[in-house]
Amino acid sequence: MDTEAYSNWLEIDLSAIQHNIHTMQQMTGKPVMAVVKANGYGHGMVEVALAAQRAGAFGMGVSRIEEGLELRKAGITSRILVLGYTRPARIAEAAANNISLTVYDHEIARAYAAEAQKAGFQVKVHVKFDTGMGRLGLFPENNLDFIKWMHDLPAIELEGIFTHFARADEPDPASVREQMVRFNRLVRNIEALGMRPPFIHTSNSAATIYHPEAHYDFVRPGNAIYGLNPAPEAPLPDTFRSALTWKASLISIKEFPPGYGISYGHRYRTTRTERIGVIPVGYGDGYRRVNGNTALIHGRRVPIVGSVCMDQCMIQLDEFPSARIGDEVVLIGRQGGAEITVDELAQKWGTINYEVVCGLANRLPRVYFGE
Repeated sequence: MDTEAYSNWLEIDLSAIQHNIHTMQQMTGKPVMAVVKANGYGHGMVEVALAAQRAGAFGMGVSRIEEGLELRKAGITSRILVLGYTRPARIAEAAANNISLTVYDHEIARAYAAEAQKAGFQVKVHVKFDTGMGRLGLFPENNLDFIKWMHDLPAIELEGIFTHFARADEPDPASVREQMVRFNRLVRNIEALGMRPPFIHTSNSAATIYHPEAHYDFVRPGNAIYGLNPAPEAPLPDTFRSALTWKASLISIKEFPPGYGISYGHRYRTTRTERIGVIPVGYGDGYRRVNGNTALIHGRRVPIVGSVCMDQCMIQLDEFPSARIGDEVVLIGRQGGAEITVDELAQKWGTINYEVVCGLANRLPRVYFGE
């Protein structure tokens, strides 16, 4: 693994991603659709998808047609499902590249059918139902006629139906059960018509782990394949492995006299002669401008002081007289016996771990190993 060219980089352990997919396959006994949208949750969509395909993933879940086309261009041959909106003008592209689309609205369905017929293609679709998420989806009640219509359209292949859980990562299972009741009623009614599609699916990461009754034909975890907890209240089993480490090099060390202002706004002033280092990490990389950030150097925690800049931030090195330019600093991950997790950063930043990793800038080099 060559990192000598970089001063600020991410290390992605692809073997951890493959291990986590295998773990979910064994845990559920179901195929796994790896959700790789949003640049693979910041880990790199193409590389993650290729690793997932090698691990036997059933397919890839993306949010936009552009992501699906990028995966096809990169050599992904397994199923691809666009979980969000696709413009009707791109139906021919989707069909030509064997990319399945989501339908969640009558008007969109009619537009897809018209475009597919005009282009002479049959497009694969999954119909999404809103059983309690309050986002995209048809209500499961009173939509059997819509399913019949979709089922009989020659330009449409009704490949699946699905829903999404709003609160599967909470200890109280009541919300999931309510959504399951609505969805199961719909499934029974569709089956009674003899129109069950090949794939029924509902399970995000939390439901994959905590709600086996919701596994259906395949599961579609996102966060869990990267070794990230669905929520603080819904941790992954210990068998899962984190895939991402964020590292940087120490690029400057100076001693400042007492009362010296450090960084924009002088939010930090030295109280004595202090040894201050600089690392090339900033909010332009996705590192937040909040108080209380820490990093690891020589296997121990060190405070980040002063305002985080766009491209740099400062660390207090008084306890590290042996620190030298070029030393490795860890922002996320383990060094020696110390560790900073994505969950810890998320709590400090007042957000969720999904947002932390999805916010890692594309300009950060990603170095892959463990294939």
